[in-house]
Amino acid sequence: MKTSARWYSQRMKREATLVRWGTYGQPVLLFPTAGGDAEEVERFLMMKVLAPLIDAGKVKIYSVDSVAGQAMVQKEGSPGHRQWLLNQFHQYVRHEVVPAIRKDCNDEHLEVFSAGASIGAFHAAAVLCRFPDVFSKAICMSGTYDLRRFMSADRFGDDFFVSSPLHFVPTLAGPHLDKLRTRYVLIPSGEGRAEDISESWNLARVLGSKGVPNRVVSWGKQTPHDWMTWRDMLPLYLRELLPG
Repeated sequence: MKTSARWYSQRMKREATLVRWGTYGQPVLLFPTAGGDAEEVERFLMMKVLAPLIDAGKVKIYSVDSVAGQAMVQKEGSPGHRQWLLNQFHQYVRHEVVPAIRKDCNDEHLEVFSAGASIGAFHAAAVLCRFPDVFSKAICMSGTYDLRRFMSADRFGDDFFVSSPLHFVPTLAGPHLDKLRTRYVLIPSGEGRAEDISESWNLARVLGSKGVPNRVVSWGKQTPHDWMTWRDMLPLYLRELLPG
């Protein structure tokens, strides 16, 4: 079953869409790639390969418009605006999307998995690291984790640094870090065309230095940065991480 909802976010100052596939199971927030909308994952046949898990009631897949990614691709506004929107996009996910998912699942304490590929992998890692109170596991496929080169900026302010795991995780301490250390980040990547697995290793080093459980998996030099790769990865790792 597919449903969608759209509302105006005061945080981001625009409308955005949330789409759901499935009726029962572990909720998974699947982020699009950089410029994608909430239905990109369906157009690229991800829902087809996830259908066995969805039909079996193992997962409910949710996706959102990649608002911050679209702004980066389109160079919307100033660099400072794009950094602000990146932070606000994560706040929208935490304070609007997660409550909507919990309401849909009739469980106000339900924990959510995050997942995504490319820039979507960045968001999947970022929301888990920023909000480990609600996100429990992340599947970050073929990720790009240092977004500074996409910002066309000479300066980076607090909006950027609080949104970038490579930059804020090293500063964490106390209850936030304690909770994050109970979470898990899975970081698969190919090493073929357009892939850069060094990005994955950089994220793993930052997480590992703070005691955050994680694992990098190389899919080898024949595996490209492409949807065919991610369609193989995501069902495999969801089955690995799902209970039972």
